[in-house]
Amino acid sequence: MAVPPSPPVPAASAVLHLDDAKLQELEEKFDPEMRFRPSVPPATVIIKWLLVTLSVFHYYTAGFGLMRETTHRGVHLAFVLGLIFLVFAFSKRGQGVQRPASWLAPGGIPLVDWLLGLAIAASVLYIPYVFDDLAFRVGNPSNLDVVMGTILVVLLLEATRRSMGWPLPIIASIFMLYSLFGASFPGLLRHSGNDWSQLVNHLYLTSQGIYGIAVGVVATYVFHFVLFGVLATRIGLGQLFLDVASAVAGRYAGGPAKVSVFGSAMFGTLSGSSVANAVTVGSLTIPMMIRVGYPRHFAAAVEATASTGGQITPPVMGAAAFLMIEFLAVPYQTVIIAAIVPAFMHFFGVFMQVHFEAKRSGLRGLTAEELPDLRDSLRRRWPTLIPLVLLVTILVSGFTPYMAAFVGITSCLIVGLTTREEGVTARGLAALAVLHGVLALLVTRTLGDDLGMPLFLAVLVGTPFALRGFGIRGRIALGTVIETLETGAKYALAVGAAAATVGIVIGVVTLTGVGFKVSYIITSAALTISETVMPVLPSFLASQQTVMLMAALVMTGLVCILMGCGIPTTANYLIMVTVAAPTLVQLGVEPIVAHFFVFYYGVLADITPPVCIAAYAAAGMANSDPFRTGNTAFRLGLGKVLVPFVFVLSPALLIVTKGFTWYDFWVTFVGCTLGIVALSAALSNFFLVRMQVWERWLAVFGAVLLIVPGLQPTLIGAAAVAPIVLRHLLAWRRVQPAPA
Repeated sequence: MAVPPSPPVPAASAVLHLDDAKLQELEEKFDPEMRFRPSVPPATVIIKWLLVTLSVFHYYTAGFGLMRETTHRGVHLAFVLGLIFLVFAFSKRGQGVQRPASWLAPGGIPLVDWLLGLAIAASVLYIPYVFDDLAFRVGNPSNLDVVMGTILVVLLLEATRRSMGWPLPIIASIFMLYSLFGASFPGLLRHSGNDWSQLVNHLYLTSQGIYGIAVGVVATYVFHFVLFGVLATRIGLGQLFLDVASAVAGRYAGGPAKVSVFGSAMFGTLSGSSVANAVTVGSLTIPMMIRVGYPRHFAAAVEATASTGGQITPPVMGAAAFLMIEFLAVPYQTVIIAAIVPAFMHFFGVFMQVHFEAKRSGLRGLTAEELPDLRDSLRRRWPTLIPLVLLVTILVSGFTPYMAAFVGITSCLIVGLTTREEGVTARGLAALAVLHGVLALLVTRTLGDDLGMPLFLAVLVGTPFALRGFGIRGRIALGTVIETLETGAKYALAVGAAAATVGIVIGVVTLTGVGFKVSYIITSAALTISETVMPVLPSFLASQQTVMLMAALVMTGLVCILMGCGIPTTANYLIMVTVAAPTLVQLGVEPIVAHFFVFYYGVLADITPPVCIAAYAAAGMANSDPFRTGNTAFRLGLGKVLVPFVFVLSPALLIVTKGFTWYDFWVTFVGCTLGIVALSAALSNFFLVRMQVWERWLAVFGAVLLIVPGLQPTLIGAAAVAPIVLRHLLAWRRVQPAPA
């Protein structure tokens, strides 16, 4: 595959600063979910303020309390789906084409798209605002109910196709066909079938279909945390993280790649989007990696692999984490604690391969002139840490996640509007303290004062005007706040459509009971595999139950990866947790462990060829071969491939599981850490010196044993890699320069 000529790599001084406009341009270029078609006034103005209104609506409900469930989800979906028809063209060819305004295309948008947007919004709002006697109509829909439901289902599939492509609408359509023609399916999959009105009744009129848990979580949690991440980046917290990462890791061998890993890990605490993470951090680190000597495909792969960790890094994880708290009925704090160690293992695995690659190739670190001044960065940007600290504090204090997001967003606004980029003045510090004090008072009263909240918001908006009277301008202007609200809503469009479409899949599963049938099929296949393997497998290595479980895990993981090739992580998780997770639970896996397994393998799809969106985005910035980049990214992410098997076999790694003991945790943690080091060395062909062929195979064998939970396999694995360590220590000492 031909690679276009690369542009000149900018000097370090030119790439160490995040530029908001440039980042937005890169996201629109490399993230298909952010590629909006161009329009002209008045369409541009209408779209902008509809997006801003959507963000304000979610910010308001997070502070004042949610509406009735159906109403809240209906308003969210009406905005999201209606906007998709305005901002996404019918085909990819029309996505970048500016149409002239005419009476057939007001604002450069075809009249038919305006009508489709209004039609889908009306069909969504029909349920919460027209349908008052819902409880009496479920199971007995009128003709109008069926018509409105049909409009929503058909246009929802089209909206999802426009914003995300064909795979998810095709999957949803197959499930609907299964519901309608179940009597034609063979064997265990056969069922009596449903007519169209029954299917529409279940998908449209009940809370188990389109208006179900997926849309509820996106409208209640995900939107708020996405908006928080965008605002936190705009006020400078992302830049502070990158400065800290550069100061910590930049000076060592292969420094820019290590900055990429550290920076992506820290930025991952703000963003649950792999592509947004790759674009933001990669815009700085990829040119620096190329500059110090990393191959282009490797530089892109490092950033892509590290960026996928954002979805599994607390406290702001991907949408699937919020879905998990609804499915499992556990506090968000539980999910955060469970995610800490597996996230560390992912980044540790990438870091070790980066380190060994740098040592093998003799790559340098960044010079003092190329590194940012950490002391100056902290002096100017320390207030940007306040929103993240407050968000985590509220989360662990037992408040709802959307309350934590509200506080975080509000704190971002306070910091952005009252402090300036050059540093914090005395007046700015006073405003910062007073506004945060009032916010804390409102939160302790659970924001129940109808007069206090509007007054606080009025003061918040009026503060920048008051400070400008003293000659003080904040880090962000009110115009930037508006742009941030618009950008935050843009991120919600594709994921909102995906969540609603997955509601179709979940609805069919609950209507037909196919989930139980699939679980039976997987369990039977796993049993057959175990019966085939056990006669040739020494009995002391594993029991039949363990072999069955491993077979089911492998099948589930492969399906997750295949599904993830065409649909996003959130949709992948929702489908697999509905169909496959019950199988793992039947085989004795604790529910939270089963959900995490499916979650991690869904995330892995972002770096698994042939469709690996994070790797493609990074390859675009590095001008490297996308497929080669994806293969390298998958190799760098092998820790994420193995770790889910570890915490299934030893749930102590998640800390919050039943029967947790520190002994089990430390045996598993130490063994897994050493195993990742051994595997990374084997894959990189370097430990302390270059490895011989037999050493690489022995290191892989030892790594597998080290990663297997339990003291005995850990000790055997350590004994296997001990000769490699000894030989490398002796060889390394011989090549060290003699002391002067």
